[in-house]
Amino acid sequence: MPDPFPIADSFDAILDDIWTRWGRGSADRRSAFHTPVVGTIDANGNPTQRVMVLRKTDRATSTLRFHTDQRSGKAVQVDGHRVSVIGYDAGAKIQVRASGAAALMTQGDTVDTAWAATSASGRRSYLTTLPPGSISPLPTSGLPTAIETRMPLNEETLPGRANFSLVLVTLDRLEWLHLAHDGHRRVAFDRTGDAWQGSWLVP
Repeated sequence: MPDPFPIADSFDAILDDIWTRWGRGSADRRSAFHTPVVGTIDANGNPTQRVMVLRKTDRATSTLRFHTDQRSGKAVQVDGHRVSVIGYDAGAKIQVRASGAAALMTQGDTVDTAWAATSASGRRSYLTTLPPGSISPLPTSGLPTAIETRMPLNEETLPGRANFSLVLVTLDRLEWLHLAHDGHRRVAFDRTGDAWQGSWLVP
């Protein structure tokens, strides 16, 4: 059977494919790259991963953007540290592994604009009374009782802004893997300045 998404053996074509997938992931919730896995190292040196929603892609600056609660454990793990981001498209049989330096943004016009563009349903998760990951004696959503069973009004979400933040990952390493019937292909790209240098790898 032919592969559904054949890719030319070209560094430029593959690099374009990578950024196209990240771009679709941030723009289309049906994209396989909309919810990549983000990996960090916790305070005890243990690797930890979670699925996060990709909010924005900027190829010109080699950045991916996510949202998170600044009270969460991962906020500490990403700020000023290196992280990994992995996306996989099962239909295309393409995996992209990426890594780079992350920064937590809590203030500024960019954060304010992102908060303003977030729907009430999206803001709702930033209204928990305790930080994400807090131990609870009972099963709980963590939300205030007044909004636990309904969507909050826009004005009720305003306190959540204090907990809202952006995670900006500046990528400097990309690995692309295509699983193909006629032979897999694997490529690594390393960034120096604004340029990406490709290297073929044995899959």
